[in-house]
Amino acid sequence: MHSIKKKISKDFKYIINLAGYVDHTNKKETFISHYEGCKNLANYFLNEEIKLFIQIGSSMEYGRAKSPQKENINCKPLSNYARAKFLATKYLLNLYKKNNFPVVIFRLYQIYGPKQDLNRFIPITIDSCKNDKEFSCSHGKQIRDFLYVDDLVDVFFLALDNKKVLGKIINIGSGEKLSIKFIIKKIINYYNSGRPKFNEIKLRKEEMIKVYPDLTNAKKILRWKAKFSFKQGLKKTLNYYNAKKF
Repeated sequence: MHSIKKKISKDFKYIINLAGYVDHTNKKETFISHYEGCKNLANYFLNEEIKLFIQIGSSMEYGRAKSPQKENINCKPLSNYARAKFLATKYLLNLYKKNNFPVVIFRLYQIYGPKQDLNRFIPITIDSCKNDKEFSCSHGKQIRDFLYVDDLVDVFFLALDNKKVLGKIINIGSGEKLSIKFIIKKIINYYNSGRPKFNEIKLRKEEMIKVYPDLTNAKKILRWKAKFSFKQGLKKTLNYYNAKKF
């Protein structure tokens, strides 16, 4: 808490907690980053006059809940990352109930777009295909929802002065259901190169085949839906990485 006070020198009205630890295999660092960090940040702003605290949650909080996944607090998360995110969700909603803390939790599905680090699925695939590399994959049958980053930014702006979001969990996704193999093949066809080795990577124990959201609340509360189709978003993403040296 003391270190937060030292780093925050201005008054803020809106907080978007995008902090996180990428390597989820490190249980301790994952817990500190995604739960303790969120808790400390919220506690710091508890007595400040902020209008909204946006917490970035995760679809993984739902555990093995069947898709389309509907927002709820009765989750059984399976991974260290998902448990840390879920603990943060519960803590923040408790602050809302007890202290009227102005919070909303956006449970994101798969976000992609320009400038994403090379440790993510789409940039890894683009790099491999652009440079005609051989790369290991799972069977690719997983069904996921991919949202272009500009659409996520629109969500943030729509939420800022919307009192209807307070104390809510809201799923955020594109509404398109795509297989991992479909996306890989799209990128291979674009470059006419890349050598995926399907079935070389086993699925994680907690990994589900179908993971996509019910977006009713996003449409109803935010009056929002994604503007970019996956085809449009992928084209913009490819244009960015084509101009970038890996």
